[in-house]
Amino acid sequence: MTGLSPAPAAAPDTLDLKAHIRGIPDFPKPGILFYDISTLLRHGPAWKAAMGRLAAIVQPHRPTLLAGIESRGFLIAAPLALELGLGFIMLRKPRKLPGETIGYDYDLEYGTDRIEIQADAVKPGDRVVLLDDLLATGGTMAAGIHLLRKAGAEVPLAAALIELTFLNGRARLDVPVETLVAYDD
Repeated sequence: MTGLSPAPAAAPDTLDLKAHIRGIPDFPKPGILFYDISTLLRHGPAWKAAMGRLAAIVQPHRPTLLAGIESRGFLIAAPLALELGLGFIMLRKPRKLPGETIGYDYDLEYGTDRIEIQADAVKPGDRVVLLDDLLATGGTMAAGIHLLRKAGAEVPLAAALIELTFLNGRARLDVPVETLVAYDD
């Protein structure tokens, strides 16, 4: 034993989450800077701080369920639902969910995509907060909000860990939006 005590951990409310998110240049294609949350996920105190901050943002909206967008949105919504004592539902790519589904087709920059939800995942009047890891152009999150409403849910909030503010994705969303970390360029 050396007699040294470990350095105190940063308090969750002061921990810099950006320090735990790495940028990967030219992924998935040249010219794109990918914000990788795997480094945040593997750092226990930073991950706990992120979940605590999201819980504080989400809870006042009184959700009955949390929804995550495939696939990294699952990593955000599922543990947060557990933390808040809520159920979790998945918005997935086509043909990934068993049983009857409700789908929504939406436009991308160069084509279209589709997301689906199980037809019995929400009941009319459920308050569902939609979560994802990243808000960029807002297209997928807007589609998720539309799909949840189509299924009968009320969507009081959309939230993400990261926002690329220079893409102005929140302008496409007609619900309040909260994010923990913003990148301006």
